[in-house]
Amino acid sequence: MSNDQTSQALNISKNGLWNNNVALVQLLGLCPLLAVTGTIINGLGLGVATLITLVLSNSIVSLARPWLKPEIRIPIFVLIIASIVTAIELSMNAWFHELYLVLGIFIPLIVTNCSIIARAEAFASKNNVLDSALDGFMMGLGFTLVLMVLGGMREIIGFGTLFANAQLMFGDIGHAMTITFSEDYPGFLLAVLPPGAFIGLGLLIALKNIIDKRQRTRQTVTIQSIEPVAN
Repeated sequence: MSNDQTSQALNISKNGLWNNNVALVQLLGLCPLLAVTGTIINGLGLGVATLITLVLSNSIVSLARPWLKPEIRIPIFVLIIASIVTAIELSMNAWFHELYLVLGIFIPLIVTNCSIIARAEAFASKNNVLDSALDGFMMGLGFTLVLMVLGGMREIIGFGTLFANAQLMFGDIGHAMTITFSEDYPGFLLAVLPPGAFIGLGLLIALKNIIDKRQRTRQTVTIQSIEPVAN
């Protein structure tokens, strides 16, 4: 891999995970983000489904772009995404039926997630298949991590547990993964209600903004300290 390819891959990864994170920067896909993150397992389940959709849709759009006319590209993108989501929904219903029931309508609603069609239009339709697949993976991974962190926060505060109902994804071994912090914890209802999701997401966005501001400050200080030497 050349230096240009490595730099491109690093930029794609940084954009997906941090600089242009779907949930924290673009603020897309907030409906499922806020609705299903009552536990970390729910967030992981929806996040993995979204990640797979992003990778496959970006790859297919990139492969098909030489044959797509501008007038029909958006309907074709929607058709591709809907086909992928339907296959994922049927697979989850077959192999992860209980998790499928928990996530409910939010699995087919992945089709309407603006971030997926946005990546198809803004990136996959203009780049090669490897870069497009990497972009889909990193955007999906960044979204999944936010889902898991928000779900973990709400689960710990709301129920006093972590990885509850892990058996929905990992089978019988998941029963041993559940962490209970206190048997007497009464729970905190606000954390598992919709307002708790908004508050949690707001805190995550605020934390990211603080980290970004400190990084910019450090870069400014570093540049100012180097300039006199250069003169």
